[in-house]
This record gives sequence, C-alpha cells and structure tokens, in this order.
Amino acid sequence: MSLEGKVWRYGDNIDTDVIIPARYLNSFDPKDLAAHCMEDSDEHQDAPFASNVVEGDIMVGGKNFGCGSSREHAPIAIKAAGVPVVIAADFARIFYRNGINIGLPLLEIGADVEKISHGDKLRVDTATGVIENLTTGDVFHAQPLPGFVQDIARAGGLINYIRTKG
Repeated sequence: MSLEGKVWRYGDNIDTDVIIPARYLNSFDPKDLAAHCMEDSDEHQDAPFASNVVEGDIMVGGKNFGCGSSREHAPIAIKAAGVPVVIAADFARIFYRNGINIGLPLLEIGADVEKISHGDKLRVDTATGVIENLTTGDVFHAQPLPGFVQDIARAGGLINYIRTKG
C-alpha cells in the first residue's frame, strides 16, 4: 500500500494520555476521539493537530511512541483523524499491538526518524517498508509489514479480517 502525506512530527515518549486525554475516554465513537487527538500536546500550538490534520497526513514520532496505558483509544483516535500510517523510531509494544488490531500500519525506522521534520511530505510503501522524504530526497527503510498484518490493515482491523476469513 503506497501512501503520501504531510508530516505531523512529535518527539520521544509520546504517551497515550497525550494522544487522547483520559477526560475523553467516556466516548467510544472514533470521530469524537479524533476531535481531541493530540489536544494536550504543546508541540504544534500554532496549528493544533485535531483541527488542522488532513486525511492522508502522516504522524511521525520519536522513541517509545505510544507508551502509557494499554487502551485502544489512542490508535483509534489517530486512525479516525485520517492518519493512514504512523512512523517512529520505535513503539511501545502494547501500542504496536493495538495499532495492528485496529488496522493502523506502524513502521519503525530507528534514528533515521531524526531526518524527518514537521511539514515534510512523505511517500510510504507499507508493503516494502520504503519511506521517501519527498521534501529532502532522503530514503529510509523500515521492516516491511508482514503479509498478514497488511491484510489486517486492508480489512480495517483484526475483527474485520477475521470476519472475512470466517
């Protein structure tokens, strides 16, 4: 799956309470969650994420992205905001698993993430793991998503994937 979008860049240790603040966890509606995604982050106050993200934009984080609680609300909020893929140096394991479960592709590129800036335009191929920074010309290589994970993402999540197999 090939994707192109503008980068929303975040730093290290972005936890699930920053991605979707706990005060909004009384909703399970993905669009409600998306409306508050990254609301407590102070990294882009000039153009807050939830009110400025465009379908297809790409979220990029540093080390340990998605640390914190095990709730699925965080990747659901990101996906419902229109973000088709998240790239980071590395992910907290439970966030990584939750991303797969809801069909949100996650790619790890280690220290190369430092070469991606807020506002850059990326082209990402989740099948091959190739990430092209169309702004700088840099090319990065993530571990490609395994075939079954790509199938889960195409199905829109694990539940939909299982329904199609049943």
